[in-house]
Amino acid sequence: MSEAALETVNLARRFGELVAVDSVNFTVPYGTVFGLLGPNGAGKSTTIKMLTTLLAPTAGTGRVAGFDIVRESFQVRKVIGYVPQLLSADGNLTAYENLLIFAKMYGIPRSERKDRIMEVLGFMGLADAARTLVNRFSGGMVRRLEIAQSMLHRPEVLFLDEPTIGLDPVARKGVWEHIRRLRAEFGTTILLTTHYMEEADELCQCVAIMHLGRIVTLGAPDEIKAAAGVATLDEAFTHYTGSSIRDGGTFRDAARVRRVARRMG
Repeated sequence: MSEAALETVNLARRFGELVAVDSVNFTVPYGTVFGLLGPNGAGKSTTIKMLTTLLAPTAGTGRVAGFDIVRESFQVRKVIGYVPQLLSADGNLTAYENLLIFAKMYGIPRSERKDRIMEVLGFMGLADAARTLVNRFSGGMVRRLEIAQSMLHRPEVLFLDEPTIGLDPVARKGVWEHIRRLRAEFGTTILLTTHYMEEADELCQCVAIMHLGRIVTLGAPDEIKAAAGVATLDEAFTHYTGSSIRDGGTFRDAARVRRVARRMG
């Protein structure tokens, strides 16, 4: 096994003349929650897309669980889970039916599907809602279902792109607790993006702040605050980027908020 769950070396991506990600370097040990922070358009989602093999890098390299993201993309996809910003659950299906589709996609044997589905639903606190249509879920329940989908095949590395976007503070903290449990009980390595600095401070052992495609600072949240001479991660974010970060609702609310967030970059 590689010593690092995630590693990038001068990872870059251009779109014509636009440099979206510019020579990004970081290493994430196994069992770490790593936060990738930055203003809209900083390059966070593009970085995730490269690491999850959805987008080829223009230059540089990246490895996930020891596998090269270009030369070994098939192996990378087998060891990761990915929860995007955009809504991935089908509101017209039950929670169980949504997970059954993903179980088939992941190639989980028929004999194991029911037990595996009920296991992840139970872990995410959704066992009692297994037969409920997802369009009746709260925003927090939808997000927990999507994380359950990504965990069905027991990935080594989990990517969460804005995992609590559009959720109210109570639902957000409920998702935080399940993220902590994933790390504590399964040793899952998690890379997350967020615009909530409190979330990064609470969950992450290490964060990188991106600005204009580059990492401008990297370290434990307390180290970054100390280096900037400030008391909060919000203030550190402003110090390093010159920007400030500007708060759940129903299934429809979650879909609407994420659509807007995606259009904004």
